[in-house]
Amino acid sequence: MAKKLQRKVSRKRTSSPGAAGSQGSAPPRQRARRMRGVSEQVVTEFTVQLSTLSGAGIPIARALAILEGQARPGPFKDALTDVVEDVTSGTPMSEAMGKHDRIFDHLYASMVRAGEQGGVLDQVLERLAIFRERAAEIRARVAGAMIYPAVIVVVASAVVSAVVVWIIPKFQSIFESFDVELPVPTMILMNVSDAAVNYWYLFFGLPVLLVVLHGFFMRKGGAYRYRVHAMLLKLPLMGGVLVRSLIANFSRTFGTLLQAGVPHLDALGIVRETSANEVLVGAVEDIRRTVSEGEGIARPMAETGVFDDLVCNMVDVGEQTGELDQMLLKVADAYETQVDRRIDAMFKVLEPALLIIMAVVVGFIVVALFLPLMKIMSTLNQP
Repeated sequence: MAKKLQRKVSRKRTSSPGAAGSQGSAPPRQRARRMRGVSEQVVTEFTVQLSTLSGAGIPIARALAILEGQARPGPFKDALTDVVEDVTSGTPMSEAMGKHDRIFDHLYASMVRAGEQGGVLDQVLERLAIFRERAAEIRARVAGAMIYPAVIVVVASAVVSAVVVWIIPKFQSIFESFDVELPVPTMILMNVSDAAVNYWYLFFGLPVLLVVLHGFFMRKGGAYRYRVHAMLLKLPLMGGVLVRSLIANFSRTFGTLLQAGVPHLDALGIVRETSANEVLVGAVEDIRRTVSEGEGIARPMAETGVFDDLVCNMVDVGEQTGELDQMLLKVADAYETQVDRRIDAMFKVLEPALLIIMAVVVGFIVVALFLPLMKIMSTLNQP
């Protein structure tokens, strides 16, 4: 069976224009191009299907070959083809997936490696599938909640910009032709319009430049990225959601790794590498350094200032009872529920707040334009 599968994979790789060589022999730039465009959802669906096939007793090499045959042509199918070839030739699946680290990240490969070493790969794949599904649900919920406010802000900004740049100058010429004394709100509006028209490169170019510079320094990392992340955690409403989301992600990732049999220090290292917030990265590094000296986890967690007393106490209890992984997963469940509730509450406040701001801006423009018009009409009606 293995030889037939090997010949089948070889024929596929020979006939596929994008598979002219193994992953190890492909140039780095070519491998990077092949691994682009693979979404988290595709990897999550693959993990769920692989967990199902493995749980049904199908050998892992055959399960991978089945999923590779069902995959659509593209970067992910090419990666799976390499993984199937490596696994059927005797390479551990974790090592084969580690060659495609832009698709199967360090967390993914480490959990698979722990499952292989412990002989519980099917169980680890099931936990990994649950982990990724839950993470995808949270990301989708946050993204869905952000769509409506983002649309309101973009549309409102575009409409106000169009009014300021094109409509208000026409009213200004009308007011000047009637030589009417303009009230203060109208003068303010006209000055803003003049500045936007004459210095458009500052009004519209400067925000774009700031966004580009922000993106550059965020990618570069360092003190700027850390300060931005720390500031986000202190924002009203949003800060509390972000802090609880970080705690939930840390607890679920760390707990899932421990449950899969990954050693504590290795698990903390993986959590640090997969964390997107620099404040949490620094906190996890401090915890890992203290744990490497023989200390427990609860005390250094409390000293970081990121984790509240409830989390630290639950971790302390988990360490004492030997059920740290289960306790961390319970913390993750509790804080994910809190994140859901706070997101609902936050957007119940945010949506009407945005509508009120829009109403104030539009109302100011309308009043500022109609006050001179009323003066002009009263002047024309006089005998």
